Amino acid sequence: MAIGATIHTFAVQLADVDRGVYEALSLRVARHASETDAFMLTRVLAYCLEYEEGIAFSEGISATDEPAVSVRDLTGKLLAWVEVGAPDAARLHTGSLQAERVAVYTHRDPAKVAPLWAGKKIHRADDIRLYSFDPGFLDAATAVLERRNTMSVSITERRLYLELNGTTLATDVHEQTAQA
Repeated sequence: MAIGATIHTFAVQLADVDRGVYEALSLRVARHASETDAFMLTRVLAYCLEYEEGIAFSEGISATDEPAVSVRDLTGKLLAWVEVGAPDAARLHTGSLQAERVAVYTHRDPAKVAPLWAGKKIHRADDIRLYSFDPGFLDAATAVLERRNTMSVSITERRLYLELNGTTLATDVHEQTAQA
């Protein structure tokens, strides 16, 4: 854990109806001093939305050669490279070369994120998915964020229902390609 990191815990009940994934998760997430609550919560939501066997958080923002979230099979082969925020084109290119699938979950305006990659060399750019949430959703969620959190995440027809520490919120999960 990095010096200055704050540990947040999440007791998560995950029900992803779209993919048939139902799990009870206990997550310990280190939030680096330079990481915003919105970025950290986006990391947690990306983990939930991408959840499958072999998923793991990286070392955080200090892990420059790893994605925020990865999925590996039992042999260690990298299946999914999941970034958070607004990664540069070089990171997406690297991820796309190494993993079968690349996704980006952003806590920012996707209309400002996708243009950062326009005209840049990104392997299989058309296959990279950029996901975002409704404006104001993350702000409302981070307002009730604590060090110890109870969370229920339900996804149906790409609509996310979040109960975080007794506050209920909902958002669509918007999807576009990295080249949109």
